[in-house]
Amino acid sequence: MKNLNKLIIITGPSGVGKGTIVKKLLDRDKDIWLSISATTRNPRMGEKDGKNYYFVSNESFKEMIDKKEFLEWAKFSGNYYGTPLSKVNEKIEKGFIVLLEIEVEGAKQIKEKFPEALSIFLLPPSKEELEKRIRKRGTEKEEAIQKRLSRANYEIPFSSKFDFALTNHDIDETVKAVFNIIKSGNSL
Repeated sequence: MKNLNKLIIITGPSGVGKGTIVKKLLDRDKDIWLSISATTRNPRMGEKDGKNYYFVSNESFKEMIDKKEFLEWAKFSGNYYGTPLSKVNEKIEKGFIVLLEIEVEGAKQIKEKFPEALSIFLLPPSKEELEKRIRKRGTEKEEAIQKRLSRANYEIPFSSKFDFALTNHDIDETVKAVFNIIKSGNSL
């Protein structure tokens, strides 16, 4: 893969605000493209195949793994998630900055394979605030919420392994900070 300075990893625990921040970044700059991940999970209400995710079967996902068609992949909360490599390469070659909004395991894989990629870890202001945000979405049952909170306790210590760790106190301020990091390539 060429032009790794055009590959930006945004990660953090579920509920930290990754999706909202990424949406605002995309609205702000048309040269930024969000990589669409493949997943084996069922679509949430309003999600569309090819727009939010590529929704695939377990069998299809495993075939893609065998064919080495992913930049990264991981199993999270009982489902597979992965970044199709071909689309990422295509967009970088066309001059786009490619954002990868991915979970922590996938982000760690990319940092190991491509340490030149810029990585940003988003942190919640507190564990209580994270739980409030996850519950406010209203998309998951209690068992899934507890899994996500438990997973966050595992993921947050990895924030020190990333180029930047930003606490998302305020969406607009966090978007501004992330945008400045992306545009400068390495500093606030």
